[in-house]
Amino acid sequence: MKGIDDIPGSPEAPTTSTALITGISGQDGAYLARFLLDKGYTVFGTYRRTSTPNFWRLEELGIRHHPRLKLLVHDLTDPGSCIRILEASNATEVYHLGAQSFVGASFDQPVTTAEITGLGTVHFLEAVRAVNRNIRFYQASSAEMFGRVQAVPQSETTPFYPRSPYAAAKLYAHWMAINYRESYDIFASCGILFNHESPLRGQDFVTRKITDCVAQIALGSTTPLRLGNLNAERDWGYAPEYVAGMWSMLQADEPHTLVFATNKTHSVRSFATWAFLLIGREIEWSGAGAAEVGRCARTGAVLVEVASDYYRPAEVDSLIGDPSKARKTINWQPTTTAQELCRIMLNADLERHRRAARPADPSSILDPLIDQISQLDHASISVPAL
Repeated sequence: MKGIDDIPGSPEAPTTSTALITGISGQDGAYLARFLLDKGYTVFGTYRRTSTPNFWRLEELGIRHHPRLKLLVHDLTDPGSCIRILEASNATEVYHLGAQSFVGASFDQPVTTAEITGLGTVHFLEAVRAVNRNIRFYQASSAEMFGRVQAVPQSETTPFYPRSPYAAAKLYAHWMAINYRESYDIFASCGILFNHESPLRGQDFVTRKITDCVAQIALGSTTPLRLGNLNAERDWGYAPEYVAGMWSMLQADEPHTLVFATNKTHSVRSFATWAFLLIGREIEWSGAGAAEVGRCARTGAVLVEVASDYYRPAEVDSLIGDPSKARKTINWQPTTTAQELCRIMLNADLERHRRAARPADPSSILDPLIDQISQLDHASISVPAL
C-alpha cells in the first residue's frame, strides 16, 4: 500500500554530489529533495521570498531540518541571483522546477508567468553557461505545451499547440533549454511531464481539490464540490515516480527530451466519482455543461456542482502521453494507477482532517473509514466510461 512517504528507489551508497533544486517548496521539489537526500546528496533548495515562507511539504516529508538540506531565497527574474546561487552551491546537478505553475492564474498574470516561467529559465541557462558548463541541467517541461493536441497519444515528436500563457511560457523555456544543449554543448535534459499528483498537491489543482472536499463531506460537511469542465481528460500519474525519472535523466550518458506519462487518460468526472465511491457515496450524474450536477444515489443530495467560472478561456480537452522512449532510454515506467492515486490522496486528506478535528484524541470517527479505504482493492472503485 503506497502512502505519502513512498518514493521509488532505495538509498544507495553515500555520494558527494550536490544538487540545486529551484522551487523546492512545491510538490515536485519536496519529493525530489527527499529522493536525493536518501541517495546521499547535499541539496540546495531555492524558494521565493514571501512574508511567510511556506515549507509545509518539507515538514510533512520530515526533511525540513535535514542537515544536508540548505534553503536559499532566490528570484528567477534576477539573472545575477542565478549566478550567485550556482557559485554558492557549487552544484553539479540543477533541477529547474521553479515556475508560476498554476495554469488558471496564468490567464490573469500572463506577463508575470512569462517572466518567471519563461525568462527565468533562460537566466539559469545563462548562469550555467557562465559559471560551469559541466553542470547537468534538468528543465521541467509540461504536457500543457501540447494543448490542442495534434496526435494521440502525445510523444516527443508531437507538434506543440499551447493553449494558455503558462503553456506558452513553458514551451519557450523548453526550446531554449534545447537550444543551449545544441549551441553550447550544455547537458540540458527536458522532461515533458504529464499530470502527476500526490497528497502534496496544492488545493488549487483539481485532483487535490476533489479529495480534500470529499474528505470534508465524509466528516459531515454539506458543501458540494464545485468543479469546472468535468469532461476534461488527463493522464494522471503519481508524483514520486516522476521525480525519480528526473534524476535518472541526469544520470544518462547524454541529454534527452523525454515524455513521462502513464498512457492512460481519465476524466475529471471519473476522478470525482472514484473519490466519492471510496467514502461509500455513489454518484448519479444528470444534466450537461454548466447545468450538470452529481447527486448521491441514495439520498439525492447534491454532491457536485459545475461552476462556469472555473472554465479556462481556452480549454485543453484531453491529454494522454506515450512514455515508451523513457522506458527504453532510462528504464522508467510508472506503476501507480489513477484509481490507486485517488485512494492515496483521499486517505491523506482524511488523516489531515482527523488530526485537525481531534488533535489530542488518538481515536476518531474517521479511523474506521481510513482503514476501510486502505483495504479496498483499487479495482473495486473502477467506473465505466462516462
